[in-house]
Amino acid sequence: MSIKITEEHPLTPDLELLFQRHTADMHADTPPESIHMMDKAALAAPGIRFFVLRDGGEPLAMGAFKRIDAAHAEIKSMHVLAEARGRGLSKAMLEHLVAAARQDGFTRLSLETGVQPTFVAARALYMLAGFSECPPFDGYEDDPNSVFMTKALA
Repeated sequence: MSIKITEEHPLTPDLELLFQRHTADMHADTPPESIHMMDKAALAAPGIRFFVLRDGGEPLAMGAFKRIDAAHAEIKSMHVLAEARGRGLSKAMLEHLVAAARQDGFTRLSLETGVQPTFVAARALYMLAGFSECPPFDGYEDDPNSVFMTKALA
């Protein structure tokens, strides 16, 4: 296993499967008005850092964070291919995102995730990593289909 996480451009052609699967998961059991994912073109915008986890060159996971302000960033588009789950790749990606955000000087990292069964493992991962539930942030509104979480990085 030669796991490597690097910053990449989200429009890299061999990432298409990751984006297809991520989009399918987001739409699997979440009402359309409660889906807050960013598409790959939006992830290429300034203020966003996008990372890919590869094993032997094969892309298995992705994750990003978006600058909200000088101290606060939001995790976006974290996804691990279903066939690669159970290997600790989600934890590795999350740890990488937290470390990169901290290195960039952010003191708070937040996220929005779903309440549906699709997101149970993600919520457990975030809780184990020290995230706790919080009110909506940065333009989000209360939504019965969303859980908002945050973590102080300082």
